[in-house]
Amino acid sequence: LDDQAETVLLGLARGAGATSLQGMAAGADLDGVRLLRPLLDVRRTTTRTACAAEGLDPWDDPHNADPRFARVRVREKVLPVLEAELGPGIAEALARTAAQLREDADAFDEMIDETIEDIVEHAEAGISVSVAALAANPAALRNRIIRHVVASEFHQSLARSQTLEVARLVTDWSGQGPIDLPGCRARRVGGRIEFTAR
Repeated sequence: LDDQAETVLLGLARGAGATSLQGMAAGADLDGVRLLRPLLDVRRTTTRTACAAEGLDPWDDPHNADPRFARVRVREKVLPVLEAELGPGIAEALARTAAQLREDADAFDEMIDETIEDIVEHAEAGISVSVAALAANPAALRNRIIRHVVASEFHQSLARSQTLEVARLVTDWSGQGPIDLPGCRARRVGGRIEFTAR
């Protein structure tokens, strides 16, 4: 739980968006390997107490004490100040926030999967999305669809500023030219936004 709180706080400080604020998943697939974090809801002190009670000697990664790493500074300096100034329970609140955002993201992902089937078509050297369909969706869903299309088709992540520039092709169209993005280019062609490989 402490690691989760640190992850969320670092994501918040970096302005990394809702995906980063979801923190770590209890289970995830990483390069075909299932990664499980069964103790994600357990505080570090509880884990250490349990190890001591069982006579176990836990291994401490030396990087976890090196202040050159932002995560260590958050753990040793920032979270204690937040607890002292705002009251106890900050780590738990950050972990709850991550869980709530993960639930929201799961719902959005399901909505995106259902929506994309109807609004996306393959285009020459890429993929295209209906402008009218994107415009009909709220900004949060529209932006997620744009990011999803680029990630799934070109295996690239878009920064928020890049996502908003593509969204302007839908919501604030004034004849602007193509937008260079990581791994692809977006442009409006008639009633569609085309994403093509660069």
